Amino acid sequence: MHITAKDLAARIPADFTLGVATAAFQIEGALDEDGRGQAGWDVFAAKPGAIVDDHSPAIACDHYHRMPSDVALLKQLGVDSYRFSVSWARIQPTGSGAVNQKGLDFYDRLLDELLANGISPMLTLYHWDTPKALDDAGGWMNRDTAYRLGEFAAIAAEAYGDRVARWCTINEPATVTTNGYTLGLHAPGEALLLNALPTVHHQLLGHGLAVQALRAAGVPGGIGITNVYSPMVPNSINPLDRISAGLMDLAQNRLYADPVLTGKYPDLIRAAKFFSSFDHPDEDMEIISQPLDFYGLNYYMPTKVAVGPGEGAVPASMAEAMGSDLSAAGSGGTPFHVETWPEADITSYGWPVKPEYMRVALKEMAERYPNLPPVIITEGGASFEDITVRDKSTNTTFIPDERRLKYLSDHIEAALAATAPGGEAESIELQGYYVWSLMDNFEWSAGYKQPFGLLHVDFETLERTPKASFFWYQELIEERNLAEAANIALAQAMVPDAGDQEDTDLPDGDVTALGATA
Repeated sequence: MHITAKDLAARIPADFTLGVATAAFQIEGALDEDGRGQAGWDVFAAKPGAIVDDHSPAIACDHYHRMPSDVALLKQLGVDSYRFSVSWARIQPTGSGAVNQKGLDFYDRLLDELLANGISPMLTLYHWDTPKALDDAGGWMNRDTAYRLGEFAAIAAEAYGDRVARWCTINEPATVTTNGYTLGLHAPGEALLLNALPTVHHQLLGHGLAVQALRAAGVPGGIGITNVYSPMVPNSINPLDRISAGLMDLAQNRLYADPVLTGKYPDLIRAAKFFSSFDHPDEDMEIISQPLDFYGLNYYMPTKVAVGPGEGAVPASMAEAMGSDLSAAGSGGTPFHVETWPEADITSYGWPVKPEYMRVALKEMAERYPNLPPVIITEGGASFEDITVRDKSTNTTFIPDERRLKYLSDHIEAALAATAPGGEAESIELQGYYVWSLMDNFEWSAGYKQPFGLLHVDFETLERTPKASFFWYQELIEERNLAEAANIALAQAMVPDAGDQEDTDLPDGDVTALGATA
């Protein structure tokens, strides 16, 4: 069981944002239309075996052609905000130089459509789809890519700065480095292992340069970054498991958060400057650690870590979900590996469902970063195989995704409890939660096998069907709105009407007539 939408809504503080999130490459399709340039992901996804069942992103959800109707579904859902990313290659086909006006126009229309429907836009500048021309030049291994992202931010600021409420510079740089350059599971498909370290710094530098560009343009919207966070838990009391979990925490969490929030890399990582693979000018850190208006946190699950290579980099259930390439990644060659949670419910991805670790994640962030800006959970959600039920008498379809609904309810409840007065992370100002995702989409190397959406997408007809979780989230938002309206009405009722007050003339200095005593 889970808390009711009404009871959960009563715990949501004022001005808390309830939203949903997507990413351009995962939903838009139209990869070769209206002047869009190639992205590195276009090429990677076309390689046989790179994507589960060789699924293609060429059409995806066809959002590029169905945008107005998708915004209508957002309006029906009732969300406060929609987090989306812009396709770098659609706006700037080669990642530098000339701008594609038709690409700019598409997001112009999207922003106008959102605002016309009372939906606040959160725009992510970079969500993994590097233009192919930049990938060909080294991608994030090349320091120049950071400067290209800064220039792209300036283009977006000029075009959309008057309408975007919040800006995310980069989404999950840890995933780009780990999957794209360390293990070769995502574009550009490089398996460089520790030699991938420069991609960490170059992405964070790109973030900082993008912040500079947005500030220089004077955009009124808030600016932040989005990092994924997974609490690392030792598999046992074995001291080597504890050390392994600490190293994994360093590599996946602190390596990306510390530079942004403290202006320096963790001590162990700074020692790597003695190796040419991680050398950089010291002044970069000032650019990377500029003050932010918010910090985006993507939370999905904790990670259990054990010493030794194990049978692969991740449990078999995750490897199967991701395809055969992942099952061999790191096998026999890594000092530690990820273990399963036998007692936990797991998603179709093989991820453990552990909402209590949402509280741990926020507690760790609060303890590590005393000057942490306001936090927004910019992604949270779960992939589960959906069952479609059709009522023949009414010819209607229903998708009872109770497990996804419970996942969202439990995780939102945990985040609110952790940051409430008396909670373990009460020092954090939690400003919102964005569900991943609005609709089922192209989940990178997992193709269309991992549905996260509140909306089911039939990838043959492209029809969208709301799931039970869609209606639950809709109810949560409605109950929150009702509670806010009731609180406002109550506050107004407690304020005396000035018109009902009688003017009373008192002698100067005579306050006893108002009940005051010396």
